[in-house]
Amino acid sequence: MIVAANFKTNLTRYQTREYLSRLEAFIHDNNISQEVFIFPTATSIYSHAGKVNIGIQNAYPTKNGAFTGEIGTDQLDEFEIRTVLIGHSERRHVLGETQEFIANKYQFYKEHGYKIIYCIGEPLEVRKSGTSEMMSYLDSQLVGIDMHYENLILAYEPVWAIGTGVTPTNEDIVSLHSALRRTCTASILYGGSVKADNAKEILSLKNVDGILVGSGALDVDDFCSMINDAENIKLNKEINR
Repeated sequence: MIVAANFKTNLTRYQTREYLSRLEAFIHDNNISQEVFIFPTATSIYSHAGKVNIGIQNAYPTKNGAFTGEIGTDQLDEFEIRTVLIGHSERRHVLGETQEFIANKYQFYKEHGYKIIYCIGEPLEVRKSGTSEMMSYLDSQLVGIDMHYENLILAYEPVWAIGTGVTPTNEDIVSLHSALRRTCTASILYGGSVKADNAKEILSLKNVDGILVGSGALDVDDFCSMINDAENIKLNKEINR
């Protein structure tokens, strides 16, 4: 399973180092075999040798150049960052990234061999409009995206659930993930108000290959608890084969 944490605009460089130190210790002491990612702020990334994969929350599709406020592969290479988050709802709905631009970014980082966690999700008004409209909306977020890219991880995050404390029903998650499974062979993560007290239930659902956690992962002990849930679920599945 994959357990990923998106820090968004939270935690300082010092806090991130402390977080990562405690996280690495937990993974080592508990023989964790899950794939773990963290996405710190851009000012908190650094070269890191350990079990945790450090990714970047956003990057411009360029090596370098006159793109004020952005970072490109030159900066990522300096810190040996090879994982990028693309298509997050906040990039789409708050910062105005279009599907065309997102697809161009995806293609650029695909061509450079990066691991990509690609995010899709619908706002509440689309969810309320019915299944057909919702799936059409999600399909529109896959335009220009190679769903068979070997380094793709797909993350479904219903926009209306992010940071609200509300999650879809288990049946809704299973239904949506099952539909997405028919579009690709990539691992599919669930995101949207994932917390320490609901992670185990979500991770146990069919076609949920992991979780992408926002504010619920800012406390390292909570994030470690989620990783432990994923480890136990994996072990139980192996025992019951």
